[in-house]
Amino acid sequence: MPRLFTALEIPARVAADLSMLRGGLSGARWIDAENYHITLRFIGDVDDAMAHDVAMTLAGVRRPSMTVELDRLDSFGGDKPRALIVKARADSALTELQAEHERLLRRLGAAPEPRKFVPHVTLARLRGAPSSAVAAYLGTRGYFPPLRFEAASFVLYSSRDSVGGGPYIVEAEYSLRGKAAAA
Repeated sequence: MPRLFTALEIPARVAADLSMLRGGLSGARWIDAENYHITLRFIGDVDDAMAHDVAMTLAGVRRPSMTVELDRLDSFGGDKPRALIVKARADSALTELQAEHERLLRRLGAAPEPRKFVPHVTLARLRGAPSSAVAAYLGTRGYFPPLRFEAASFVLYSSRDSVGGGPYIVEAEYSLRGKAAAA
């Protein structure tokens, strides 16, 4: 039974820049740069028939390519930080693509995504890192220069059930060079 999600891949040059942020935070389990991505929609564990339906349905997405800007180092979890992330600017092209994935998957019977869409790249998973240490890490990194890339496609990933995810396998890639979908 595959575990699926849709995402934007992070180009190697941007991933290399992001990987320079690694280190200096105890309790961080750093994600390998080749596994950096922006999740659009987590689908979860599905049977082979549903996986096929998902792959076929996503092939109908027609959206133009978009510029993605990564512009802020942050964390998830508040007083109990659980992840170190770089946020992507949530512009309309990105949020509309994510919303289309949500609509299409709900039509196929997937449960609604309970979390608000916050586009980001996870740099590290945190276990036992005090919030003060995370705040100090974020403070010492200072200004985060924006990183931009052109997203010309999105992918359907599968992953095995493991701690921290990965390795991720691209099951299908879908071009974003088509005409924008009609509202």
